[in-house]
Amino acid sequence: MRAARLISLVLLLQNRGAATGPELAAELEVTERTVARDVQALAEAGVPIYAERGRNGGYRLLGGYRTRLTGLHRAEAEALLLAGIPGPAAEMGLTEAVGSARRKISAALAPGHRDAPDRVARRFHLDAPGWFRETETPPLLPELADAVWQDRAVRATYRRRDREVHREIEPHGLVLKAGAWYLAGRCGGRFLVYRVDRFRSVEVGGPFERDAEFALPEFWARRGAEFERALLRAEITVRIAPDALAALHGQVGGPAAADAHAAAGEPDEQGWVTTTLPVESLEVAHAQLLGLGARVQVLAPAELAERMARTAAELTELYRPADQRYPVVSSGAPASTTSAM
Repeated sequence: MRAARLISLVLLLQNRGAATGPELAAELEVTERTVARDVQALAEAGVPIYAERGRNGGYRLLGGYRTRLTGLHRAEAEALLLAGIPGPAAEMGLTEAVGSARRKISAALAPGHRDAPDRVARRFHLDAPGWFRETETPPLLPELADAVWQDRAVRATYRRRDREVHREIEPHGLVLKAGAWYLAGRCGGRFLVYRVDRFRSVEVGGPFERDAEFALPEFWARRGAEFERALLRAEITVRIAPDALAALHGQVGGPAAADAHAAAGEPDEQGWVTTTLPVESLEVAHAQLLGLGARVQVLAPAELAERMARTAAELTELYRPADQRYPVVSSGAPASTTSAM
């Protein structure tokens, strides 16, 4: 740990030319006293480092000195791929490795290009979670991330619906999707997906032989499509306006929208088309189609068409001027205004 910190201190001075004790302490997350001891240790080891007193003082390296300790080791090279997403990297316990890699990259660059990491950080940022969501880092994510890096099997307790199960998993990869972490692992000879926040305990075991043909992006894309389609357990028939057909992707999701486009018939005189739409349930379909307003008409099943009509009537009555509203009866339909004789 100290050796890595000493190297980082030299690289910081090499990149900046000079730095004060408080600046180095803040960068290395240590005390100023520790910085002073580290500087003394480096000087005793032959590194030409010296201190300048006064208002503009600080620590400097002798002019022209450059360290050759800029080679990236495995963990830093892997962390380099995550350097643009510090949030997820920190959640996996890679903050120190990412910081060290950034300093070594800066030291290896020509003097005129050493601002490259800062230029990237100022211009690009990844904010993975969706809007209006507060996410917490799963407590066992660092252990699982370490097992993924090291190709080590884990013995885990996992919450599955309303019960806990015990599994032996060979973790092959981690995926961050919409603010949630997922583990892709081999269990019982099959590759499965686990939500990281559902792990209750993780014990890292011995090494396993990684499947050389496993490709995480392809696996995740395939499994994601299978998951979305597995949710589509019902089918409805709708008549839909052209602009609403184009908006289906954002309203009901990719697979359902793709199927609806493929099944669409020829446009009628108004340009509307009739098509079948896979849905999760009639309840979900009701909520989704309301977002399309009067640009979609449910033809089947009758149950859903009647529910859409009732909702439309209720909305019409809700927004009718107060002096024109009908008394509401328990069935949801407007009561008759004819007076009893």
